[in-house]
Amino acid sequence: MSELLKITLPDGSVREVAPGTTPADIAAAIGPGLAKAALAARVDGELRDITRPLEADAQLALVTARDEVDALELVRHDYAHLLAEAVQALFPGTQITFGPATDDGFYYDFAPKDRPFTDEDLPAIEAKMRALIAADKPLRREVWNREQLISRWKQQGETFKAEWAAELPGDEPLTVYWSGDDWLDMCRGPHLASTGKLDPQAFKLTRVSGAYWRGDQKNAMLSRIYGTGWLNKKQLDAHLLRLEEAAKRDHRKLGGEMDLFHLQQEAHGSVFWHPKGFRVWRELEAYMRRAIDAAGYREVKTPQVMDARQWEQSGHWGKYRENMFVIPDEVPNTEDDGPVISGEADWMALKPMNCPAHVLIFRQGIKSYRDLPLRLYENGCCHRNEPHGALHGLMRVRQFTQDDAHIFCREDQIVDEVRAFCALADRIYKDFGFTYAIKLALRPEKRFGTEAMWDQAESELRDAVVRAGLATAEYGWEELPGEGAFYAPKLEWHLTDAIGRTWQVGTIQSDRVLPERLDASYIAEDGEKHRPVMLHRAIFGSYERFIGILIEHFAGRLPAWLAPVQAVVATIVSEADDYARDALAQLQAAGIRAETDLRNEKINYKVREHSLQKVPYLLVVGKREAEEGTVAIRTLGEQQQKVMPLAEAIALLKGEATPPDLR
Repeated sequence: MSELLKITLPDGSVREVAPGTTPADIAAAIGPGLAKAALAARVDGELRDITRPLEADAQLALVTARDEVDALELVRHDYAHLLAEAVQALFPGTQITFGPATDDGFYYDFAPKDRPFTDEDLPAIEAKMRALIAADKPLRREVWNREQLISRWKQQGETFKAEWAAELPGDEPLTVYWSGDDWLDMCRGPHLASTGKLDPQAFKLTRVSGAYWRGDQKNAMLSRIYGTGWLNKKQLDAHLLRLEEAAKRDHRKLGGEMDLFHLQQEAHGSVFWHPKGFRVWRELEAYMRRAIDAAGYREVKTPQVMDARQWEQSGHWGKYRENMFVIPDEVPNTEDDGPVISGEADWMALKPMNCPAHVLIFRQGIKSYRDLPLRLYENGCCHRNEPHGALHGLMRVRQFTQDDAHIFCREDQIVDEVRAFCALADRIYKDFGFTYAIKLALRPEKRFGTEAMWDQAESELRDAVVRAGLATAEYGWEELPGEGAFYAPKLEWHLTDAIGRTWQVGTIQSDRVLPERLDASYIAEDGEKHRPVMLHRAIFGSYERFIGILIEHFAGRLPAWLAPVQAVVATIVSEADDYARDALAQLQAAGIRAETDLRNEKINYKVREHSLQKVPYLLVVGKREAEEGTVAIRTLGEQQQKVMPLAEAIALLKGEATPPDLR
């Protein structure tokens, strides 16, 4: 008789079971309710199929819908496989590639036989997916060897899958999952026990787009079908409502309606800022300058283009070159007046970040320990060669400006500097009405520096947040293994907007690698050269993306101090035109960005038009207001208007139009 396995449950109880027993068997032994609710299992921390046999003593936790993170990952993965099976059933000859879960759903990439898929195909595919759910097909895991799997894919005409299988490590067990007995896909899993475990009303296919095989523009173009998947219909409906609200807030749509900016093909990934949009930019820039001046930063300006040797020395050339815009360093050709490259290695690059240039400023002149901390700030314009398909309005661009700074400090100053930055970021985000979570991104697999260096850097950031009182559940404190930069761990600030979405914006990184690579040093108290620690930090992240986030957070209704036009004086009759002009002069003298609307249009038309422009205040004046020296104020979003003397209205608007740090 085989020796029994000891399976320890979360409550500490131990069950002895025969080898080959599954987590589903244990759930059934505990009770029928748990047997029905259990979706998967964690075996010694690893998420596994609930029908996968246990092979050794283990810690076991059964996963139900209450374990929402795990449960959503499972169902979205299953919906992706179901999508692939449905597509191949409806469109024979279609090849399958990859289909991962995403933050709110799933997608799958296909190579159609005859034509790319379109949104018109989605209803039929959804119907087929629901039929597969109703069929309650068992999902069964098998381990295959590589040759067997490659042979299967080639026989089925699945060239993409065969290519991928051939590149997997030879010693890695390859798993496939059957849906019933007639369809399979290569997958690590885990999956639910059967298709019937999915809610047929808890998913929706959302759109079709193009995608390159393995993300490379040199490869075949595929059809990517996106979907959103949830545990139940209530969650799906709530998500669709959020999407509807997000569509109303889309910064690209509002940016056009409010005449803030535009984008066009002639400048992929770069923004054309209109006067109103650039006014928002200028207000943010002025606000940030006041903040960094008060915090002891010194503003600098560095070149846009630097020699490739500099990027090689910093390490970016080897790890980031594909994202850099590279140009030859040319010299005149005296023979034919045409340009030539002066040497094989003479290449220049538009800077994708500011940090190496700030090190070069630090290196000018001898620095003493008394000079530290030295805080260098730059509104630095950077360029990154993002793929065309990844560009998205202001949120993902090729040219952007960072509110970038680097703090050069001694070892004993690190924690205090990070704490001070935490306080600065906290005040700024609260000025904009954001709540946030702080996360610590730890060392990635590929990195520079020693283990001891990383241990120390991670510990310092962690200690600073703890001392600042921010490493709590209230601030969403979390540690993210493997998410750090290649040269440093980092703290990240994740803002939550008005409809519950999160945006990663601010960051501070503790870096010992770049000062070493670029030979930055200072003279310490012992008279010897020491390396400074370099803290990379930003709060907005980039002006472009932060403005996009603000537009969507406020649905275009920017706070009065940020609004490009803060007030419009609109007339009801032409007899009030002179009074409107006088009111405008007084508003502008008080520092309020105001305009007049003297057009021969009905006041309801003017109200509607300026509401669409998201002007915070409309001051309506007619013959009576002109005679009495009053205005009727309409606040954006409110139906009622309030009549008050012009001087009182100006005082009210001046208070609202003043930036929060100056009030």
